[in-house]
Parts: sequence; structure tokens; C-alpha cells
Amino acid sequence: RYEEREDFTVVMQPFFRNTLLPLNSNGKPDLSFFAADCFHFSGRGYAEMAMALWNNMLEPVGEKQTYNNFTHDRSKLKCPNPEKRFLSTLRNSGFRSSVPNLEKTKPSVPYWAVIVAAVAGILVGSL
Repeated sequence: RYEEREDFTVVMQPFFRNTLLPLNSNGKPDLSFFAADCFHFSGRGYAEMAMALWNNMLEPVGEKQTYNNFTHDRSKLKCPNPEKRFLSTLRNSGFRSSVPNLEKTKPSVPYWAVIVAAVAGILVGSL
């Protein structure tokens, strides 16, 4: 949707996709990462998520870390690369051409098919 824009993009940050529950030294869940309701993160948990998100934004698309190791180690924070001073996107990671393709594409579903499906759905639903 936004691939052809020069001024805006959306990039998936998968840092939480394969994350495991943090464990304490006894092998039990480390509750210091969670709030009193055991569902939301505590300040420590949010700090870990913020570090993982920051690192993901600096990693090129296709090389993003998909887990968080909950080490609470500030030294794992990545710094911007002086040669690549921007947050990583599809375009500057080399996945998309730097010249946008401006030719019109045909919609994959004709407009009349959507109308027919909507009317059929209403009729079936009312029966």
C-alpha cells in the first residue's frame, strides 16, 4: 500500500514473534517482567520490549531478530550505523527498487464481484 511513497512506509518489526517466557534462576516464570495482573508488562518488561523494538528498527529487512532474550542488558542496544543513517525499510534494505513503479495496476477483483457477494451475503443472512 505504501511501497511507492517516498515520504512514508510501514515495516513489520518481528522482535516478539518467537519470544519465550522469561525464567528466573529456578526455572520458573520471572514475574519481575510483569505487572500485578500477570498479563501486562512491568517497567522492566517494557524496557526490554523497547530495546528489542529499537534494535529491530535498525536491522535490515530480512535480518531482523524475531525474539527477545530478556537479559536486561543495556549493552545489547544497537547504535545507528554511520554508513546507514536511517531506520531500515524495504527500500533501503534492497528489497524494493529505489525508483517507484508508477504504472496503474488492475484490481485483482472486479468491482461488480464485491457488490454481488455483498447482496448474496445479505440475502443468505436474512434467510
